[in-house]
Amino acid sequence: MIKYLKLDDAKCVGCMSCTSACSRAYAKEDNPAKSRIQVLALGSGRFHLVACDQECRKCVAECPVQAITVNRQGVVMIDRKLCVGCLACVAVCPIDAMRFFPAEPVPFKCIACGICTKACPKGALEIAEKEDSPASRFPFEAAAAVNRDAGMLPGEASR
Repeated sequence: MIKYLKLDDAKCVGCMSCTSACSRAYAKEDNPAKSRIQVLALGSGRFHLVACDQECRKCVAECPVQAITVNRQGVVMIDRKLCVGCLACVAVCPIDAMRFFPAEPVPFKCIACGICTKACPKGALEIAEKEDSPASRFPFEAAAAVNRDAGMLPGEASR
C-alpha cells in the first residue's frame, strides 16, 4: 500500500490554508513557495492542487546518489544528508511536485504528513492509501526496462 495525499480540485477554493500550514511546519515561515503542496489558479474561480502521488517514483530512479528512497508506507523520502542538490529529481518530476527554493540546498516534496488536511476548510485534501503498481514497486527495474526497450545502455541519456 502507498500512503498519499488525495487531492480534490473541485472542492478547492484557493484559500491557501494548506500551503500556509505546510510552509509553517516545514520552512518555519508562511511562504507558499516553500510549501510541499501547490495551489495553482486556473481562472474562473477554479484551482488545481499539486502534490506528490508517491507512485511515479521517477525521482528515486533518477537520483545519482540514492538520496531518495521509499519508506515502508510507500512514501518517497529525501535524505537531506545524502542529497547533493543536483536537482535531477526536480527535472524528472512529471507533475512538478518535486520542488526547490533557490536559497535551500535540498529539494523538497509532499510526504503525506496530513498537516495540510487539517488546515483545509473545504475537505479538498485527505490522507489515503492505494495499491502499489508493479512499476512503482521497482522504479530502478522499470527504468532499466524502459532504457533496454529503447535500446539504450545503462547510464546513457535518453534521445
